[in-house]
Amino acid sequence: MTAVQRRWRLDLAYRGQEFHGFAAQPGMATVAGALADVLAMVLRLDSAPRLVCAGRTDAGVHALGQVAHVDLPEPLFPDDRGDPGARLARSCNRLLAPSIVVTGCAPAPEGFDARHSARSRSYRYLIHDAVAGSPLLDGIAWRTTGPLDVRAMTQAAYAVLGEHDFRAFCRRPSELGPDEPIMRRVLDVAVDAVDDTLGVTGGGRLIRVDVTAQAFCHQMVRSMVAVLVEAGRHACSAADVTEHLRTGERAGLPAPAPPEGLCLLSVAYE
Repeated sequence: MTAVQRRWRLDLAYRGQEFHGFAAQPGMATVAGALADVLAMVLRLDSAPRLVCAGRTDAGVHALGQVAHVDLPEPLFPDDRGDPGARLARSCNRLLAPSIVVTGCAPAPEGFDARHSARSRSYRYLIHDAVAGSPLLDGIAWRTTGPLDVRAMTQAAYAVLGEHDFRAFCRRPSELGPDEPIMRRVLDVAVDAVDDTLGVTGGGRLIRVDVTAQAFCHQMVRSMVAVLVEAGRHACSAADVTEHLRTGERAGLPAPAPPEGLCLLSVAYE
């Protein structure tokens, strides 16, 4: 007899530097692998369940608002003590926090799919514009030497708004040919210097780049940020960004920014 299952939505936060990305990989420490193993242990399952996430973050990339779904036996626990979702979250957090924190756990609505039901994703990239590093920012921000012109970065960022072919800003999937476009729609983008009220920048500046799109391709945000940093150094302009979007040519663009500055902030659903 097949056990009755219910789909659950999990809201997650995690520190990317401790994992080789979200997706489970044999022999690698991953977010999905660690969480699935703990779910199996807490619920006494015969095997680790499969997790599907809204955005498959790469190695070193953080998350504050990742969303995943998982199908679990119903009921979760043999007794009826308390809210089962809150109880499961507490059990997972005792074993995984602070590396992984389950910030929410609730039954998913009918037809919910963490990836395919998502309407947009929002990422933030932190840049530490300073001569020396900061013990509180290393690992969550990319330290660059500037000073960076935030206004020039903003002008270059506006060039990616709307729907474009982002071939020049993505790692090409193996199933796509070199001339096939990779269309994505960027809904919002902003570049701001953050007030250092906590005094963590060591005399430098903290700059945030926020990007919201319906979907992203591999390394898209990190590639965009690398170009924006060059714009902040006056080594390229908004016109250069527009030209790369038009031609799809990557030649002349810098390597993607490192993963430690990137964080998945939130996922929007209907």
